[in-house]
Amino acid sequence: MLNHLQAWGLYGILCLFRTLPPLWAARLGGYITRFIGPKLALSRIARTNLAIAFPSLKKAEIERIVKACWQNIGTTLAELPHLASLPAHTSSGLGWYVQHEDILYEAKKTGRPIIFFSGHLGNWELMPLILARYGLPFSPFYRAPNNPLVDQLLCKLRRRIVGQDISFFPKGRHGARDAMRHLANGKHLGVLGDQKMNDGIQTSFFGRPTMSAPATATLALKYNALIITGHVWRKGPAQLILEVTSLIDPSTCTNDAMSRHEKVYTLTQKLNDQLQDWITQRPEEWLWFHRRWEKSLYR
Repeated sequence: MLNHLQAWGLYGILCLFRTLPPLWAARLGGYITRFIGPKLALSRIARTNLAIAFPSLKKAEIERIVKACWQNIGTTLAELPHLASLPAHTSSGLGWYVQHEDILYEAKKTGRPIIFFSGHLGNWELMPLILARYGLPFSPFYRAPNNPLVDQLLCKLRRRIVGQDISFFPKGRHGARDAMRHLANGKHLGVLGDQKMNDGIQTSFFGRPTMSAPATATLALKYNALIITGHVWRKGPAQLILEVTSLIDPSTCTNDAMSRHEKVYTLTQKLNDQLQDWITQRPEEWLWFHRRWEKSLYR
């Protein structure tokens, strides 16, 4: 019963935002979560994370970022029903455009499978749509919600946004197997690699040890896939920019003298460093609400 209530609640919220013009929906969603979010228990995790990542921040600045982070979440949710209809390639007003699109064209010419690496920054839900418009549709490797009905609802909505019947690979043994088959067939994969993986490998993030998912590096090495890094950042409500940051060929970042573990670690740390750089530029646009470092820091 709870699963059905949650799914219908989310569906109702999305329907409400769909009835509003994109700008109004985005502003309303951001206003609601900015007001409610800082009062929730999750915000304690965000405050701890910010103090760990930026130890020199004063309390007032931490509170500003927490509020802005919640606002971004609400705005992102409210934009979901409107993403497919937002104007493309517009640098002013509502819509989206791409910075450094030449990297996408360069990668496409190679004909190699591509792993698109990003994080929960800005409106991360827009990235699949944009890349499909550039002829590079990808299937995401993702953490499925605990509620299967919510998962079905979001996957259906994401397919509608992209405009194609893409696959979704939930994290876990079966999802990993299907993702490997997908890359082996020359298709493209998307990874949001900014969450802690307890069964991952130890890397560094904001100067502290943490466990990171090695999937992007492991799969890129195994299937000779290119890695494109990029993230969607927010210019304003319903005004979004995909910044394509780099094109990584794993063979140029490693050498034959390295063991496989060393190669995976080197690539994973390189991706972590990229995430850290994005977050440092716009900390209010990252999802600060999960425990990224060791448990003892959150007591």
